[in-house]
Amino acid sequence: MDFKDKIVLVTGGANGIGRALCEQFANAGAKVAVVDLEGDAAIALAAPLGGIGLAADVGLEADIQSVVLETESRLGPIDIFVSNAGVSFSDGPGWMAASASNEAWQTSWNVNVMAHVFAARAVVPGMIKRGGGYLVNVASGASLLCQVGDAAYSTTKTAAVGFAESLAITHGDDNITVSVVCPLYVKTRMTEGGRGVSGNDDVMTADTAAVAILKGMSEKQFMILPHAELAAYAQRKGEDYDRWLKGMRRMRRGLIEQHPDYDYER
Repeated sequence: MDFKDKIVLVTGGANGIGRALCEQFANAGAKVAVVDLEGDAAIALAAPLGGIGLAADVGLEADIQSVVLETESRLGPIDIFVSNAGVSFSDGPGWMAASASNEAWQTSWNVNVMAHVFAARAVVPGMIKRGGGYLVNVASGASLLCQVGDAAYSTTKTAAVGFAESLAITHGDDNITVSVVCPLYVKTRMTEGGRGVSGNDDVMTADTAAVAILKGMSEKQFMILPHAELAAYAQRKGEDYDRWLKGMRRMRRGLIEQHPDYDYER
């Protein structure tokens, strides 16, 4: 796939994987709309890339509709919509699965799932009229495995994969390509000091992840795995769920032992 002159909108575009994706798309000749909750950061990044920066809360459908209209009025019809923004509220491996507040669960649902739905509602009709388009939904390795200590994250990211599957099945015949991205740990603000990682030196950089994502897109892969080893992990899980659960419980115990001073009673 040639990205030159394509109109690309990236949510969560001012930081982490989103930022790296915006830079990679611009380097490939695309016109980029950087969308982020931090509007000033989005504008600052977009300027040297020759794109536009816009502020939005992707958990609000009105905000998604607004940035789509603004992008198409200033740059042209959107060819590629990358729904990348996400949230995590990890409380640590020692907490109960249902420990997170209702607010954390609702925000996770709005940002990690409904933002993809809102994006599709905003751009799919126009893509169908124009003869096609591309939707990229960034989920997580947690959607195929699990994020110990953050049930809301794992649950909503799994739902994001399910919605991407529905998009691909429903709109493939409309010439709309769909990819879902499932990275493991990537060095971003969300994983800074992340639990279960032996140190930041072994964590994939956002730039490396972005290169892998564009490569997967160029090949129109549905499931893009920046960490190739995730495919083997997911296969083992599917082959023997009980063995996998035992292994994950063992991992959880190890994580708790690594953080003996963490206040799980607060």
